[in-house]
Amino acid sequence: MRICCTDRMRFGVHLPLMDFGDQSFAADRLVNYVQTATALGFDAIAANDHILFATPWLDGPTALAAVVCCSGDARLFTTVANPVVRGPAALAKVLAGLDVMSGGRLIAGLGPGSSEWDYANAGVPFDERWVRFDEAVLAIRTLLRGESFAGRFSTVKGPLEPLPVTPGGPPLWIGSWGSDSGLRRVARLGDGWVASAYNTTPQHFRQKWLRVQEHLDRGDRDAQKFGNGLATMWFHLDDHNASDVLESRLAPVLHRPVDQLRDRLAFGPAEAMVAKLSEFQDAGVQRLFIWPVADEIEQLHRFSEEVMAQLGATPPESNPP
Repeated sequence: MRICCTDRMRFGVHLPLMDFGDQSFAADRLVNYVQTATALGFDAIAANDHILFATPWLDGPTALAAVVCCSGDARLFTTVANPVVRGPAALAKVLAGLDVMSGGRLIAGLGPGSSEWDYANAGVPFDERWVRFDEAVLAIRTLLRGESFAGRFSTVKGPLEPLPVTPGGPPLWIGSWGSDSGLRRVARLGDGWVASAYNTTPQHFRQKWLRVQEHLDRGDRDAQKFGNGLATMWFHLDDHNASDVLESRLAPVLHRPVDQLRDRLAFGPAEAMVAKLSEFQDAGVQRLFIWPVADEIEQLHRFSEEVMAQLGATPPESNPP
């Protein structure tokens, strides 16, 4: 049995792509956000992916490209991009571009998503998402190596140049909420696992991470080199009005029960947040991606000073996958 590949969690931030009622999508706002985060010790910048959502959603890969030049040495993550909706050739081209522009700092999280809206607007049958996703991951990995690909759903003549800076292409992490079939797919196709904070608990994550490692062992893959990250940890650090922020801003757009979100996410005073995230750290989470729901710059400062410092965050100078 094994759990942790690292002793301490690393912390990244999600780009603020969702409109919670008072947000601007201007590029200078994204730049200020990323510069603040990297100065505070966050060592990864992540972008999620939706075509349609219950609230306006800025395009993830576009936003990630906009902050490459101000992201320092931070890793860039897609958490996750949807190769079925976007198309494997088009997404491979985007990922290669991000890797080139960043000097090889990209880790590409991929997943089929769960939004029927996205599939309907892309003209792709939702019930074909899994078989199409399996092929799309193989296609992207092949294209990022500079080769051509021929499959059931797509045929692409390579090379799609310029090729990534990272030899063989950036690592591909596979998103899964934790189903048995999803975790087998993670171990079979991926170089890491992207889990979803609002769909798990520390106990659930521990069980599923052990399952991933078991699948890796059966496939003769080195679990010690396999990464994981816990994405979409929406939070608001406050002693008094955190519950109001959760109920009025986040819950209405996620369409999840407030009590469930309160149990799984990080809303409340610093000491409670430290305790909850410590449980995730003990469960084996290597990278945690936080997402402030309101007062984002102030919340990044408070999280760094009142939570990260208590958890003994890994210094940003060393930045492995």
